[in-house]
Formats: sequence, C-alpha cells, structure tokens
Amino acid sequence: MRVLRIAGGATLLGALLAVLCWPIRAGPPSSSGAVLTPATTTGTTTKPPSAPPAVSVFPIPGSQVAPRGAQIVFRGVSPYALTSVQVSGSMSGNHAGQIQGDSDGNGASFVPSQPFTPGEIVTVSTSLNLVGAPSGSYQFRVANAPGPIPPGPSQDAARRSGDVWSFHSRPDLHPASSQIVGGSGAIPPDQDLFLTPQYGPLQDGPMILDANGKLVYFKPMPGRDVAADLRVQDYLGQRVLTWWQGYTNAGVGLGQDEIYNSSYQEMAQVHAADGLSADLHEFLLTPQGTALIVAYYPVYWDSRAVGGKRNQIVLDSVVQEIDIPTGLELFQWDSLDHVPVQDSEVTVKHSFLFDYFHVNSVDLDSDGNLIVSARNTWAAYKINHSSGAVMWTLGGKQSSFRMGPGASFAFQHDVRLRGSGDRQVSLFDDGAGPPTIHHQSRGLMLRLNLQHKTASVVSVREHSPPLRARFQGNVQQLPGGGELIGWGQQPYFTEFGPAGRVLMDARFVANTSSYRAYAYTAWTGQPSQPPAVAATDSRKGTIVYASWNGSTQTAFWQVMSGTRKGLLFLRKLVRKTGFETPIDIPRARWIRVEALDAQGNQLAGSAAVPAR
Repeated sequence: MRVLRIAGGATLLGALLAVLCWPIRAGPPSSSGAVLTPATTTGTTTKPPSAPPAVSVFPIPGSQVAPRGAQIVFRGVSPYALTSVQVSGSMSGNHAGQIQGDSDGNGASFVPSQPFTPGEIVTVSTSLNLVGAPSGSYQFRVANAPGPIPPGPSQDAARRSGDVWSFHSRPDLHPASSQIVGGSGAIPPDQDLFLTPQYGPLQDGPMILDANGKLVYFKPMPGRDVAADLRVQDYLGQRVLTWWQGYTNAGVGLGQDEIYNSSYQEMAQVHAADGLSADLHEFLLTPQGTALIVAYYPVYWDSRAVGGKRNQIVLDSVVQEIDIPTGLELFQWDSLDHVPVQDSEVTVKHSFLFDYFHVNSVDLDSDGNLIVSARNTWAAYKINHSSGAVMWTLGGKQSSFRMGPGASFAFQHDVRLRGSGDRQVSLFDDGAGPPTIHHQSRGLMLRLNLQHKTASVVSVREHSPPLRARFQGNVQQLPGGGELIGWGQQPYFTEFGPAGRVLMDARFVANTSSYRAYAYTAWTGQPSQPPAVAATDSRKGTIVYASWNGSTQTAFWQVMSGTRKGLLFLRKLVRKTGFETPIDIPRARWIRVEALDAQGNQLAGSAAVPAR
C-alpha cells in the first residue's frame, strides 16, 4: 500500500503531498432526498482541448448517502498528482487525512483521520478535472444511519432421514446430503459441483461434489455463520476458490469474502470499504485482480412518495470495487443516488427495513461497465464504471427496452450479459414474490437488440415438476452451450444440455438451499492437511475408514498396519470409493493410510491411530 501521510510537516515528501485543510464554505444541508449540485468556482469551467482526462471520484458529486467512514476515491490519476486536496464538513469542519495509493498506480484515496458527521455536507476541493465536477470542487451529503443490521434467528431445515452425511474418520463434519434424482447422466466425469448449503440441518459451509454426487470437500462455518456463492475464479494467475461468509438477517448478509488456494489455505480476505460489511449476493474477481462486491446500508430516507415515513429506514444497495492488496475502494455505486424508491415493486407498508432495490448480482461487461440486478425493482441496470450513471435499464417500471412476449421477469437473480453486438442476457427468473407473478421459476435467456431497444426470449429452462423459488437462484452458462441452474430457495440443482435436455437433476435430501450452484471441470485440490483415518474392530478383523477432505487426485488407499505404532507393514491396496472409503483388513492394533494417485504415486499419509 502506498501511504502518503498528510501532516504538518517535516519531510520533503510530506510537504509535497500535504493536504491543505483550510476552511471550505459549504451551504446549509438541503432537505432529505434533495439532490446536491457540485460546488463551482469563479470563472469558466470549460477545459481547453489539452486538458487531462477527467478523474472519477467517489462518493460521486451530489451523493446523498455517503457513509460516515467514507474515503474519497480518485481514479485515473497518479497518487503523486494529488498535491492539493481540501476536505471540509459543514458540521465537523476541516479534515486531515492520508493519501493512500491504489496498487495499480492509477488512483488513490483521501482517507480522513476522523469520520464525518451524519447529515452534514462535505465539500471537496482539488485542482483536478473531475467527472461530474470539472471545476475540481464538489459536495456530497453524509447519510443519517440507524446502525448495522443485527444477526437474524437461525433457520435450520426440518430433519429428514439421511439428510446429513457423517464419517468415522471425520466425526467433525456433518454436511447436508444430496442425491441425484434424474437426468441422462451425460456430464463430464471430471466435473465437480460447487454449492453452499444453507439452513443446516446441522452445518453450513462451502461444499464440492463430484460428478456422481459424492462429497469431495466441505468446510463447516463457525458458530451461526453461513456461506454463499462458492465458485472457482482466477486470481494472481491461479485457480482459486472464493465464497462469502458471515451472518444474515432479512435477506441481507454482513460478513467478508474469502479467497482460498487449491490447498484450501486462505490467500486473502476482502472486506467492504467505508465501514460497511460485505453482503452475500456477489463476489466477482475481475481480470485486473480487483473484487466487485455488494453491501447493504440502512439509512433514513424520505419515503412519503410511496406511502412511507419522512424518516423511513431504507436499505441503500451498494456496489463497491475493492483493491484487494490494499483494501481500498476503487468504485462505489449507491442505488438511492440513481434509482428512486418509486421504482420499487414491493410495498413500504409494514416494513421495518424498506428493501426497495435489493441488489443481488454484479457483472462486468466487455466494455468495462457494470450490469447490476435488483430483485425488488424487477430490473437490471447497465452502470457507467466512471460516473455511476445508469446507461440503460432492462425490465421494471422504467425499462429502456420493449419487452417481447414472455420476456418480462420478476424478483430475478444472477443477471449476466453474454456475447457481443446484439447481446444475450441470462437470468434466473424467480417470479414467486410474494406476490406470485409466474406459475413457476425458470432459467431465462433474452436477446437484446441495442439499436431498436427490444428484448426477446431466446430460451426458457423449467424444472419438472414445477418449482417456485421466492429468493436466490442462478443460471451458469457451461462450455459447449449447456446450463447449470440452481433453483435457489428450492433444494434442487439441474444441468441442461445445449438443446434443453436434462443431463442431471439433483437435490439436497432436506429442504436445504444453496444461494447459487456452479459446475467446473478439472478442479485440482490437494489439501495442506494430511488424510484422516479411523479404525474399529469387527468380528472378522478391523474396519479402516480413510478420507482426505478436498483431495481430487486420490485414486487409491494403501493401508499399513501392525501391532506397534512404529512398525507398520503394507496390508492392503484398494480403490477409493467416495469421500470416506471403508477397508476390511485382518485384525490390527495400529493403522496408517496413504493416499495414491491414479499412477500409484504417493500423495500424503495419515498419522498412525489405534483400532477401537
């Protein structure tokens, strides 16, 4: 992290990069919900043709919902060009702070030494040509906020026979069990499924299943934490596992995002900036090595236009881009700055937290702009990555596109833009509300005609028997043209071929759900922890139980046994049969197992344990 300390003083570098916090005159706060205009200086604001490119700044000029802990982000400028940044709050006065450089050298943030005061107007003055404030000076308002959302009650699924897997060698693991219930089975043998079972019945956490539906990996969450959105992504030139973990309440998550390597060791944690908490709905790593995440920020907002109160608690849906090495914010988008509460399809009445927007996916378009899905406006938005402006809206009350027959959707999740030219959009159309809009949920592919602004149906994927999901769900496009659909609230996940034929239909035994479901081929996991072994005596001898949580390369188990711990001999070689392989051997007092790959190479060995 580049940290350029702003202080009165002593070093040449400090003097060069000092922040001059002289008083900045700010007008009185406007009424709640009003739009602030960028501050101006005397003289023309027109830049000559040779002016440098505009610098993106966040919070954006005129923002109404900046958090108290907001950093002031400048993107598209060298940190060493920020020679004069003046920050003043209308209540808190002048602010000193630090200039902290982004890891790519293409931006920096002014991080105030003290938080701002709720309700005040902050004036930022620079010598830069800013997006939305070419004069270099602008204002934003600090939101009045009631505080973070507390943890919600636990919601474990009702117990059913066989609803969890249990293992002799790993008595600490009790993941939700699943079974394949249909399909032709024509899926790649090296394909693994990546899930995050929620609602127990006993444990929640990231889970990997093989092509036969057998457990490969499970990591139980601590306490009442849950996990969401386990998938394989690329980071620092290697394939990694990523997921979100934390607590939830009212459909909102508060936690952090995790990056693990193929040995299941933590590489990085990603936290939301500005004092917010990362939400479960999105964690997308970009080709630039940054992270797109979301957060929910409860603020007091005038909602009388939709039948609410003047000081209604409304959830501002926040999209942030995070610089992983430094933890700095690179971009922020707030729904309340761009989409009015009147666009919501849900009612404010009897709602303690008015979740009018409910962001649930963020995708990166090929042109560098963002696609944001909002469950509760029934719409997706293309967002300018430099200014935060809405470029177009798909669906909802203010659609930029004319929706063709069958193209309208409701309470959707996981909106992803595909292809180039006339674009295709995939999404999971929940449709179940409340209120119920569609008779069943579906995977939906739309074609967008960008010239004529029309949206038409390309394909529809539905489950048999019909399912209705009130929340969650996703559609993953697979190599070769197939799709994997996670049915959200419903305990199913289904793989379709290119023509819509069901190749695999699976479900959790209990009514456990997974926020999303993914399939990836050739995931290679070699755990840093050794294999596990347990042994029990039987009438005929000893039963050995061998497992290695997360190993994808183990093909055989080699059993060593003997009467003394330090003197063990090869007893048996067997093929691995699942997460845990039971192996019968003659009676023995001490047992050790070794994992071998398909070529017979030793991968790792367990500790020696006594038979019980």
